Amino acid sequence: MRNLRITHTSPMKSLSAIVLLSMFLSSPLAAQFYDDYLGAGHAKGIRVRSSSEVDNTSAFNTVNGSGLDTPRKLASRFLAQAAFGGSEDQIDYLVADDLDYAGWIDEQMELPTTWFLPKLWEIDRESERLYYEEYDTTLAMFEDFEYYGPFSVHFQYTWWDNNAKGEDKLRQRIAYALSQIFVISINSNLNEFGEGLAYYYDNFMRHSFGNYKDLMLDVSIDPNMGYYLSHLNNRKTDEENGINPDQNYAREIMQLFSIGLYELNNDGTRKTDGAGEWIPTYDNDDIIGLSKVFTGLKGGEWSRAAVYYGADPNSDVEFGADIYAVSREHKMAMDEEWHEAGEKNIIGDFTIPSGQTGMQDIEMAVDHLFMHPNVGPFVARRLIQQLVKSNPSPAYVNRVANAFNNNGSGIRGDMKAVIKAVLLDEEARSCEAMDDPLHGKLREPIMRFTHIMNAIEHDNPTGNYWNNGFDYFDDTKQAPLAASSVFNFYLPDFQPAGQISAADGVAPEYQIHNTQTAIGYLNQVHKWTDWGVLFWDWHGREWCGDPTRESCPELTPNVDTDLTELAELAEDPETLLNHLDVMLTHGRLSLETRQIIKEAITPLDGYGNANRHRAQLALYLVMISPDYVVLK
Repeated sequence: MRNLRITHTSPMKSLSAIVLLSMFLSSPLAAQFYDDYLGAGHAKGIRVRSSSEVDNTSAFNTVNGSGLDTPRKLASRFLAQAAFGGSEDQIDYLVADDLDYAGWIDEQMELPTTWFLPKLWEIDRESERLYYEEYDTTLAMFEDFEYYGPFSVHFQYTWWDNNAKGEDKLRQRIAYALSQIFVISINSNLNEFGEGLAYYYDNFMRHSFGNYKDLMLDVSIDPNMGYYLSHLNNRKTDEENGINPDQNYAREIMQLFSIGLYELNNDGTRKTDGAGEWIPTYDNDDIIGLSKVFTGLKGGEWSRAAVYYGADPNSDVEFGADIYAVSREHKMAMDEEWHEAGEKNIIGDFTIPSGQTGMQDIEMAVDHLFMHPNVGPFVARRLIQQLVKSNPSPAYVNRVANAFNNNGSGIRGDMKAVIKAVLLDEEARSCEAMDDPLHGKLREPIMRFTHIMNAIEHDNPTGNYWNNGFDYFDDTKQAPLAASSVFNFYLPDFQPAGQISAADGVAPEYQIHNTQTAIGYLNQVHKWTDWGVLFWDWHGREWCGDPTRESCPELTPNVDTDLTELAELAEDPETLLNHLDVMLTHGRLSLETRQIIKEAITPLDGYGNANRHRAQLALYLVMISPDYVVLK
């Protein structure tokens, strides 16, 4: 061993580690005082000399923190919140040159947008080319109208391909979070319209860093939302024929997209009246009034299928034309004949005046809802729950709501300010609350799948990530835009029975975590690790039955996990676990879990490729552990 000499300009209370064979302290001139510990970056004014080195470079690393994994663990945790997990390169980039998280967010917000609709059509045409021998004939028909698709499965291919390849990780993460607030679902006839799903999803890509009011407006006149919540072809009042405007969207834009059910303080807590009761934000009369606003909306353009069957592409779409006949790729238009005329009284005793166009009515109503004081804390809590933790403190909600209310330049609803407030808040970044049982959140199934795709090397010979997600949805009950209802996969206030509800906490993701999906997830991790398959190559496999059968020789390769690097690290089980702790559990792998896994994998040295078996089993056990499944 080399002799080390450490000098510092102030006394020490303790050392965080023993570095020495011999140690000498000197107290020269005034400098930095550390009254807690030395090392791990507490190194100002410290000089370290080694007997075998003159330049004092590597010796100084014993106290300057450069040899620690802590910055990488923190960066990994940040990317689990702000993206879909991080690769080693992404983690190292975030750590290198002291690029702070705010700087990373700024860089991400300047990246070009990865759009979904163009990618979907690209994938759809390529899939046609692969499926049909007479592709030229098929493509000619396709140019005229939708020929066998695109369907929701093409949207799934697009979602996974964009997620894997797009560099705009933050935008895609925020878009996914917003898709769980403004919900439409393939559990409807929208299953048949992949291009409509992609067009709708691009609303979130467009407005992730824009303004929340613009998002509210674009969603309100999107034909796919119009179909899903039934305000496409919503008719004005016709008392003679017993027709009243459909109230579905009017109710949900208030309850689910903007203000919620009860009046809120800016910190997200509910206001109470003199009797201590919660105060409802709206009543049935408000719903009726707002439903009149969303009348007269029809398709903006004819669909290709309608044109193929005789509709004039230059003519206005007729009011009443259903979702099959109208384009799912264009905003709805207004038919003034079917729009409710006259004044409309909506929430807060606000009157929309008569004499305006239908679109002016909608814009005024959306603006009025957007200005409601509930919207800031409503959006703040939803995004915190999606990105960081299930039970944010009122102070955390208040800080994010303040950013929503005013970005610092007098602008309300600026998503850039809101996102920074969510991700950079002390409650998101500090480790102080780690031992609080209500801190953190259960990782939803999609986040676990995307995380392994980002964090673990994989082999993809075709370069395509066309994952249909069928088997994962069957096992975990989650896929993009596949919620069971407009209320999403889970309610934001869901309380699972047990310690969480006893502590008056919530855990939304537990609503789809049950005996079936828990075992289903274990089976999926087994496929990723023991089989080494992330997902089957899409081409022909869903039509082939058992994808391992010899009757399917035409199948192209899978997207597989590549455990080469992990197998090399597995020569030393401790090194392997340290690596997985950085990449997957962000430094939260407990001593108990670590010891259990170490004892399980260490004996695997007597047969076959022992190190690969160690890597497979270690990865499996980490990913099913509570240390991983709960993001702290």
